Amino acid sequence: MTALQIVFMGTAELSRASLESLARDGNFSVAAVVTQPDKPKGRDLKLQPSPVKMLAEKLRLPVLQPAKARDEKFISELRELKPDLIVVVAYGQILPQVILDLPKFGCLNVHTSLLPKFRGAAPIQWAIATGETETGVTIMKMDAGLDTGPIVSQRRTPILATDDSATLHDRLARLGAELLAQTIPDYIAGKIQPSPQPAAGVSHAPKIKKEDGRIDWDRPAGMIWNRLRAFTPWPGAFTLLAGEPKQHLLKIWKAEVVEKDSGRDSALRCPDAEARRPCPGEILSADKNGILIACGLNALRILELQREGGKRLTAEQFLAGHPLKAGEKFV
Repeated sequence: MTALQIVFMGTAELSRASLESLARDGNFSVAAVVTQPDKPKGRDLKLQPSPVKMLAEKLRLPVLQPAKARDEKFISELRELKPDLIVVVAYGQILPQVILDLPKFGCLNVHTSLLPKFRGAAPIQWAIATGETETGVTIMKMDAGLDTGPIVSQRRTPILATDDSATLHDRLARLGAELLAQTIPDYIAGKIQPSPQPAAGVSHAPKIKKEDGRIDWDRPAGMIWNRLRAFTPWPGAFTLLAGEPKQHLLKIWKAEVVEKDSGRDSALRCPDAEARRPCPGEILSADKNGILIACGLNALRILELQREGGKRLTAEQFLAGHPLKAGEKFV
Protein backbone atom coordinates (compact mmCIF):
# COMPACT_ATOMS: atom_id res chain seq x y z
CA MET A 1 0.00 0.00 0.00
CA THR A 2 1.34 3.43 -0.98
CA ALA A 3 1.94 5.78 1.94
CA LEU A 4 -0.50 8.70 2.15
CA GLN A 5 1.07 11.92 0.83
CA ILE A 6 0.75 14.60 3.52
CA VAL A 7 1.74 18.25 3.67
CA PHE A 8 2.14 19.38 7.27
CA MET A 9 1.52 23.03 8.22
CA GLY A 10 2.58 24.19 11.69
CA THR A 11 4.74 26.71 13.50
CA ALA A 12 4.40 26.64 17.28
CA GLU A 13 5.86 24.23 19.83
CA LEU A 14 2.41 22.62 20.03
CA SER A 15 2.86 21.36 16.45
CA ARG A 16 6.03 19.36 17.00
CA ALA A 17 4.47 16.23 18.53
CA SER A 18 2.03 15.84 15.63
CA LEU A 19 4.73 16.33 12.99
CA GLU A 20 7.03 13.81 14.64
CA SER A 21 4.20 11.27 14.98
CA LEU A 22 3.32 11.49 11.28
CA ALA A 23 6.93 11.53 10.09
CA ARG A 24 7.79 8.35 11.99
CA ASP A 25 4.65 6.45 10.92
CA GLY A 26 5.17 4.28 7.85
CA ASN A 27 1.55 4.80 6.76
CA PHE A 28 2.30 8.44 5.94
CA SER A 29 4.79 10.26 3.75
CA VAL A 30 5.37 13.91 4.72
CA ALA A 31 6.02 15.54 1.34
CA ALA A 32 6.79 18.96 2.84
CA VAL A 33 6.52 21.01 6.02
CA VAL A 34 5.07 24.52 5.78
CA THR A 35 5.92 26.94 8.58
CA GLN A 36 6.12 30.67 9.24
CA PRO A 37 9.23 32.60 8.12
CA ASP A 38 12.15 32.90 10.56
CA LYS A 39 11.64 35.81 12.97
CA PRO A 40 14.16 38.13 14.67
CA LYS A 41 14.60 37.43 18.38
CA GLY A 42 16.86 38.44 21.25
CA ARG A 43 18.89 41.58 21.77
CA ASP A 44 20.75 41.19 18.49
CA LEU A 45 17.48 40.43 16.58
CA LYS A 46 19.04 37.35 15.02
CA LEU A 47 16.65 35.39 12.81
CA GLN A 48 15.34 32.29 14.60
CA PRO A 49 13.55 29.35 12.97
CA SER A 50 10.20 28.15 14.30
CA PRO A 51 10.12 25.04 16.53
CA VAL A 52 8.55 23.14 13.63
CA LYS A 53 11.27 24.16 11.17
CA MET A 54 13.95 22.97 13.59
CA LEU A 55 12.25 19.58 13.89
CA ALA A 56 11.67 19.33 10.13
CA GLU A 57 15.35 19.94 9.44
CA LYS A 58 16.28 17.31 12.03
CA LEU A 59 13.95 14.86 10.27
CA ARG A 60 15.37 15.95 6.88
CA LEU A 61 12.01 17.01 5.53
CA PRO A 62 11.58 19.73 2.85
CA VAL A 63 10.54 23.08 4.36
CA LEU A 64 8.44 25.86 2.76
CA GLN A 65 8.16 29.28 4.45
CA PRO A 66 5.78 31.56 2.55
CA ALA A 67 5.27 35.03 3.98
CA LYS A 68 1.57 34.61 3.26
CA ALA A 69 -0.42 31.44 2.60
CA ARG A 70 -2.23 33.25 -0.24
CA ASP A 71 1.01 33.69 -2.20
CA GLU A 72 0.49 32.37 -5.74
CA LYS A 73 4.00 30.92 -5.99
CA PHE A 74 3.46 28.98 -2.75
CA ILE A 75 0.07 27.67 -3.91
CA SER A 76 1.70 26.49 -7.14
CA GLU A 77 4.35 24.65 -5.13
CA LEU A 78 1.61 22.95 -3.10
CA ARG A 79 -0.15 21.84 -6.28
CA GLU A 80 3.07 20.29 -7.57
CA LEU A 81 3.36 18.23 -4.37
CA LYS A 82 -0.11 16.70 -5.05
CA PRO A 83 -0.88 16.00 -1.37
CA ASP A 84 -3.65 13.57 -0.49
CA LEU A 85 -4.16 15.45 2.77
CA ILE A 86 -2.99 18.65 4.47
CA VAL A 87 -2.63 18.56 8.25
CA VAL A 88 -2.62 21.89 10.10
CA VAL A 89 -1.51 22.30 13.73
CA ALA A 90 -0.96 25.82 15.15
CA TYR A 91 0.24 27.22 11.83
CA GLY A 92 -0.69 30.84 12.54
CA GLN A 93 -2.30 31.92 9.26
CA ILE A 94 -5.80 31.61 7.86
CA LEU A 95 -5.82 29.37 4.78
CA PRO A 96 -7.60 30.53 1.63
CA GLN A 97 -10.31 28.36 0.10
CA VAL A 98 -8.02 27.39 -2.78
CA ILE A 99 -5.74 25.56 -0.33
CA LEU A 100 -8.64 23.99 1.58
CA ASP A 101 -9.90 22.55 -1.73
CA LEU A 102 -6.50 21.40 -3.01
CA PRO A 103 -5.97 17.96 -1.38
CA LYS A 104 -8.17 14.99 -2.29
CA PHE A 105 -9.18 14.50 1.37
CA GLY A 106 -9.20 18.16 2.38
CA CYS A 107 -7.41 19.74 5.35
CA LEU A 108 -7.51 18.40 8.91
CA ASN A 109 -6.76 20.63 11.89
CA VAL A 110 -5.76 19.65 15.43
CA HIS A 111 -7.44 22.09 17.82
CA THR A 112 -6.76 22.00 21.56
CA SER A 113 -10.29 22.25 22.89
CA LEU A 114 -13.54 20.31 22.76
CA LEU A 115 -15.14 22.25 19.93
CA PRO A 116 -17.38 24.19 19.70
CA LYS A 117 -15.94 25.44 23.01
CA PHE A 118 -13.00 27.84 22.81
CA ARG A 119 -12.68 28.56 19.13
CA GLY A 120 -9.71 30.82 18.49
CA ALA A 121 -6.07 31.46 19.27
CA ALA A 122 -5.73 30.55 22.97
CA PRO A 123 -8.05 27.65 23.89
CA ILE A 124 -5.68 26.16 26.47
CA GLN A 125 -5.34 29.35 28.52
CA TRP A 126 -9.01 30.30 28.45
CA ALA A 127 -10.17 26.80 29.41
CA ILE A 128 -8.15 27.12 32.64
CA ALA A 129 -8.97 30.81 33.18
CA THR A 130 -12.72 30.21 33.03
CA GLY A 131 -12.61 27.34 35.51
CA GLU A 132 -13.26 24.39 33.18
CA THR A 133 -12.56 21.01 34.77
CA GLU A 134 -12.21 19.19 31.45
CA THR A 135 -10.86 19.93 28.00
CA GLY A 136 -9.39 17.92 25.14
CA VAL A 137 -8.41 17.88 21.49
CA THR A 138 -10.55 17.96 18.37
CA ILE A 139 -9.60 16.77 14.90
CA MET A 140 -11.64 18.98 12.58
CA LYS A 141 -12.05 19.13 8.80
CA MET A 142 -11.28 22.74 8.00
CA ASP A 143 -13.69 25.12 6.31
CA ALA A 144 -13.54 28.85 5.63
CA GLY A 145 -14.63 29.82 9.17
CA LEU A 146 -12.52 30.20 12.32
CA ASP A 147 -12.50 26.71 13.89
CA THR A 148 -16.03 26.06 12.61
CA GLY A 149 -15.45 22.95 10.49
CA PRO A 150 -17.09 19.56 11.11
CA ILE A 151 -15.67 17.32 13.85
CA VAL A 152 -13.83 14.17 12.81
CA SER A 153 -12.78 12.94 16.28
CA GLN A 154 -12.25 14.14 19.85
CA ARG A 155 -10.44 13.02 22.99
CA ARG A 156 -11.00 14.35 26.52
CA THR A 157 -8.68 15.00 29.44
CA PRO A 158 -9.30 16.51 32.91
CA ILE A 159 -7.84 19.87 33.88
CA LEU A 160 -6.04 19.15 37.15
CA ALA A 161 -5.58 21.55 40.06
CA THR A 162 -1.84 21.17 39.47
CA ASP A 163 -2.11 22.19 35.80
CA ASP A 164 -1.00 25.48 34.36
CA SER A 165 -1.01 26.37 30.67
CA ALA A 166 2.45 24.82 30.18
CA THR A 167 1.60 21.39 31.61
CA LEU A 168 -1.78 21.28 29.87
CA HIS A 169 -0.17 22.40 26.60
CA ASP A 170 2.27 19.49 26.69
CA ARG A 171 -0.42 16.94 27.52
CA LEU A 172 -2.73 18.17 24.77
CA ALA A 173 0.14 18.21 22.25
CA ARG A 174 0.72 14.50 22.97
CA LEU A 175 -3.00 13.67 22.90
CA GLY A 176 -3.43 15.53 19.62
CA ALA A 177 -0.53 13.67 18.01
CA GLU A 178 -1.87 10.29 19.14
CA LEU A 179 -5.43 11.03 18.05
CA LEU A 180 -4.29 12.37 14.67
CA ALA A 181 -2.32 9.22 13.81
CA GLN A 182 -5.27 7.04 14.88
CA THR A 183 -7.90 9.11 13.09
CA ILE A 184 -6.38 9.64 9.64
CA PRO A 185 -6.54 6.00 8.40
CA ASP A 186 -10.23 5.61 9.31
CA TYR A 187 -11.05 9.05 7.94
CA ILE A 188 -9.33 8.29 4.62
CA ALA A 189 -11.06 4.89 4.45
CA GLY A 190 -14.46 6.56 4.89
CA LYS A 191 -15.07 4.88 8.25
CA ILE A 192 -15.46 8.27 9.94
CA GLN A 193 -17.91 10.84 8.64
CA PRO A 194 -17.26 14.38 9.92
CA SER A 195 -20.16 15.74 12.00
CA PRO A 196 -21.23 19.41 12.08
CA GLN A 197 -20.34 21.21 15.29
CA PRO A 198 -23.27 21.68 17.69
CA ALA A 199 -24.91 25.12 17.52
CA ALA A 200 -25.09 25.25 21.32
CA GLY A 201 -22.08 25.73 23.57
CA VAL A 202 -19.99 27.94 21.28
CA SER A 203 -17.34 30.03 23.06
CA HIS A 204 -14.27 31.93 21.96
CA ALA A 205 -10.65 32.07 23.06
CA PRO A 206 -9.06 35.34 21.88
CA LYS A 207 -5.31 35.87 21.69
CA ILE A 208 -3.69 36.48 25.08
CA LYS A 209 -2.41 40.00 25.78
CA LYS A 210 0.17 40.94 28.39
CA GLU A 211 -2.42 42.94 30.32
CA ASP A 212 -4.53 39.78 30.79
CA GLY A 213 -1.98 38.69 33.40
CA ARG A 214 -2.58 41.67 35.70
CA ILE A 215 -4.40 40.55 38.85
CA ASP A 216 -7.68 42.26 39.68
CA TRP A 217 -8.03 41.73 43.42
CA ASP A 218 -11.74 42.63 43.26
CA ARG A 219 -12.32 39.24 41.65
CA PRO A 220 -13.04 36.14 43.78
CA ALA A 221 -9.92 34.29 44.91
CA GLY A 222 -10.92 31.20 42.90
CA MET A 223 -11.11 33.19 39.69
CA ILE A 224 -7.74 34.84 40.35
CA TRP A 225 -6.21 31.40 41.03
CA ASN A 226 -7.59 30.05 37.74
CA ARG A 227 -6.21 33.00 35.80
CA LEU A 228 -2.84 32.67 37.54
CA ARG A 229 -2.55 29.07 36.31
CA ALA A 230 -3.86 29.99 32.86
CA PHE A 231 -1.31 32.74 32.32
CA THR A 232 1.71 30.82 33.66
CA PRO A 233 4.30 30.96 32.17
CA TRP A 234 3.18 33.80 29.84
CA PRO A 235 2.33 36.59 30.37
CA GLY A 236 2.45 35.58 34.02
CA ALA A 237 0.11 36.74 36.78
CA PHE A 238 1.44 40.01 38.14
CA THR A 239 0.51 42.75 40.58
CA LEU A 240 1.97 45.98 41.92
CA LEU A 241 2.95 46.60 45.53
CA ALA A 242 2.14 50.15 46.58
CA GLY A 243 5.22 52.01 47.82
CA GLU A 244 7.45 55.08 47.65
CA PRO A 245 9.06 56.41 45.57
CA LYS A 246 7.49 53.92 43.11
CA GLN A 247 5.39 50.80 42.96
CA HIS A 248 7.09 47.41 42.67
CA LEU A 249 5.98 44.79 40.13
CA LEU A 250 5.64 41.26 41.50
CA LYS A 251 5.03 38.12 39.44
CA ILE A 252 3.03 35.44 41.24
CA TRP A 253 4.02 31.87 40.39
CA LYS A 254 2.07 29.74 42.86
CA ALA A 255 -0.82 30.37 45.20
CA GLU A 256 -3.79 28.69 46.86
CA VAL A 257 -7.33 29.76 47.67
CA VAL A 258 -8.23 30.24 51.34
CA GLU A 259 -11.95 30.29 52.03
CA LYS A 260 -13.32 32.73 54.59
CA ASP A 261 -15.00 30.06 56.68
CA SER A 262 -12.29 27.42 56.37
CA GLY A 263 -11.03 28.04 59.92
CA ARG A 264 -7.44 27.96 58.67
CA ASP A 265 -6.61 31.65 59.12
CA SER A 266 -7.50 33.92 61.99
CA ALA A 267 -6.99 36.87 59.62
CA LEU A 268 -10.14 35.76 57.80
CA ARG A 269 -12.24 35.15 60.92
CA CYS A 270 -13.60 38.20 62.66
CA PRO A 271 -15.73 37.86 65.82
CA ASP A 272 -16.66 41.55 65.67
CA ALA A 273 -19.43 42.12 63.12
CA GLU A 274 -18.62 45.82 63.11
CA ALA A 275 -14.94 45.27 62.27
CA ARG A 276 -13.60 46.82 59.09
CA ARG A 277 -13.74 44.51 56.11
CA PRO A 278 -10.31 44.20 54.45
CA CYS A 279 -10.05 45.86 51.05
CA PRO A 280 -9.31 43.63 48.05
CA GLY A 281 -5.55 43.52 47.57
CA GLU A 282 -4.82 44.16 51.24
CA ILE A 283 -2.20 41.98 52.93
CA LEU A 284 -3.83 40.11 55.82
CA SER A 285 -0.70 38.30 56.98
CA ALA A 286 2.83 37.61 55.76
CA ASP A 287 4.86 34.81 57.32
CA LYS A 288 6.64 31.54 56.49
CA ASN A 289 3.30 30.00 55.45
CA GLY A 290 2.78 32.56 52.69
CA ILE A 291 1.42 36.02 51.95
CA LEU A 292 -2.34 36.12 52.50
CA ILE A 293 -4.20 38.66 50.33
CA ALA A 294 -7.84 39.70 50.62
CA CYS A 295 -9.86 39.27 47.42
CA GLY A 296 -13.36 40.20 46.33
CA LEU A 297 -14.39 36.85 47.84
CA ASN A 298 -12.18 34.77 50.13
CA ALA A 299 -8.41 35.20 50.02
CA LEU A 300 -5.35 34.06 48.08
CA ARG A 301 -2.23 32.79 49.79
CA ILE A 302 0.87 33.50 47.68
CA LEU A 303 3.38 30.65 47.91
CA GLU A 304 5.95 31.58 45.24
CA LEU A 305 6.67 34.97 43.71
CA GLN A 306 9.29 37.02 41.93
CA ARG A 307 10.22 40.67 42.14
CA GLU A 308 10.90 42.40 38.81
CA GLY A 309 14.52 41.70 37.93
CA GLY A 310 14.85 39.19 40.77
CA LYS A 311 14.71 35.43 41.23
CA ARG A 312 11.70 33.21 41.72
CA LEU A 313 11.41 32.62 45.49
CA THR A 314 9.19 30.95 48.03
CA ALA A 315 7.18 33.39 50.12
CA GLU A 316 9.43 32.68 53.11
CA GLN A 317 12.57 33.42 51.06
CA PHE A 318 11.03 36.56 49.63
CA LEU A 319 9.97 37.92 53.02
CA ALA A 320 13.48 37.41 54.42
CA GLY A 321 14.74 40.10 52.04
CA HIS A 322 11.54 42.09 51.46
CA PRO A 323 9.45 42.13 54.66
CA LEU A 324 5.76 42.89 54.27
CA LYS A 325 3.23 43.89 56.93
CA ALA A 326 -0.49 43.37 57.33
CA GLY A 327 -2.31 46.37 55.94
CA GLU A 328 0.02 46.97 53.00
CA LYS A 329 -1.70 46.75 49.67
CA PHE A 330 -1.31 45.20 46.24
CA VAL A 331 -2.86 47.19 43.41
